[in-house]
Formats: sequence, C-alpha cells, structure tokens
Amino acid sequence: MATKIAIINMKGGVGKSTLCANLAWHFAGMRNWTRRVLVIDLDPQFNASQYILGVSRYQTDVMAACAPTVWDIFEQQSRAPGLRAANRSLTDSVQRIINFNGGGYVDMIPSQLELSFTLKNPSQKEHLLSNFVADIEDSYDLILVDCAPTESVLTTAAYLTADNILIPVKPEFLSTIGLPLIRQSLTDFERSYRKAVGVSGICFNMCADYAPEENQSKTEVRALSAAFGWHVFDEEMPFSRSFPKGAREGKPIFWTSYARSNVSAKVSAFCNAFGGQIGL
Repeated sequence: MATKIAIINMKGGVGKSTLCANLAWHFAGMRNWTRRVLVIDLDPQFNASQYILGVSRYQTDVMAACAPTVWDIFEQQSRAPGLRAANRSLTDSVQRIINFNGGGYVDMIPSQLELSFTLKNPSQKEHLLSNFVADIEDSYDLILVDCAPTESVLTTAAYLTADNILIPVKPEFLSTIGLPLIRQSLTDFERSYRKAVGVSGICFNMCADYAPEENQSKTEVRALSAAFGWHVFDEEMPFSRSFPKGAREGKPIFWTSYARSNVSAKVSAFCNAFGGQIGL
C-alpha cells in the first residue's frame, strides 16, 4: 500500500502547491529514492495542476482535451448532463507526467475550477476519492494530496484518503492562525468517522531569511506545535523567485533554469528529512 499524505493548511498563501510539486519530483527523480508518486490536486484553484503539468500542457492535455479530472471522481454519481469526461473511465483522470531513470515516475490527477461546484452539493461524496484511490494505490509508493485551504467536503475526502498530513507554514505575522483550526478539524473528523489521521509535521515554507519577523513567527509556531504534540522540521523550504519560473516551465526546482544551487540544496534537504519522517 502507498504512503498517503495530505498537504494542508487552513490559511492560504503558504506555498503548499509548490511544496507538493517539488516533493513529488524529488521522490520520483532523485537517485536515492526513485519512488512511484501520484499527486492529487484537491484545490479548485488547480495551482498544483498547472505547476506540475506546466501552463501550456494543462491547457492542451486537460482543458482542450476535455480530460477527466478529480471533479469527475466527485461527480461520478451525478446524472446532470454536461460533465467534461462523459463516457470516459475515471482512470483516464490519471495522467503520466514524467518517467525517471531507475523506475520512479510522477502521475497526477489534475483539478479544475468546476470542483468548487461540488461544494454546493456535497452529500454522499466524501468517500468517492478514497474509494477510487483504494483501487489504484498499489501502483504507487507515495500519494500526495494537495488540499484547498478551507474546511469542506474536500477536506473530509482528503482525511479519508490520507494516513497523515503535512502542514506547510509561512513564517510571517499570524502564521499560527490556521493551526488550531486544523487540530479541531482533525478532532471533529475522528469523532465523526472513527478514523485517526496523524500529523507528520510542520514545514516552514517560503523562508526568506528576514530574521526579526520570521524568528518570532517560528517561535510562536514551535510553541503551539509543542502544545499540540506536533513535530516541526528543522529543515526548511526556502523562498525563491525560481519557483514561479519552474511552475511556468513545468519543472522541479532542480531542473528550473538559473535556479540557485543553494535553493535546490535546501529543498533536497527538507525532502530527505520528510521522507525519513514518514518511513518512505
């Protein structure tokens, strides 16, 4: 069975899609890993989809091709006309992104804006994603779910699918605001569904080395995490202008043109620490 991780924070703008994409590429492509990785974009804003596929490929292979997406998984029982993937198999939603030497690869189930319509009629849909993943997970070592920053049926679906969550936190003012919400969300979920979802840890993300503000924020996050019993990684993900460039190119940071080697090294260090933490 695959290790299944949901990447989530109830506060937006923390760089979770960038983190998710680079984790996927690292574990599939680095020599000491070469894992089989699936990324599921569970955010209607579909940032992870555009990052991993690249903007142009997302337009041609998903939008123009009317390819099925994660939205079709949630709407598979709908009888309303007009679904993009009418008369197609849901397994067609899984797109091969890249094969690496050594046997590692990255697959993706992309998202689309219409996923937000699922929130209007969420009844009886929360198990559909986990049921679909159960049928395909033997093909993967790691499954990453990039979550929307709101509490909804999509959050419940992510919890039902995942074993643990990873929480990216941008060290800035109000950086702790989403953490109590996540804790309450996990508690409510366990009470309702009789399933416990663990916390693999907190990742300081988009760190820009602005010492006064970042250090205070990190201190506050560590104190709250200690009270919750959550692990905080010593390794951090850096801020870099190369990440948006990599998103446009559809490339990981270690392949992005003109990306600084120290940025790639920090990303690699965090990925390796995270892989060890989850026993990958």
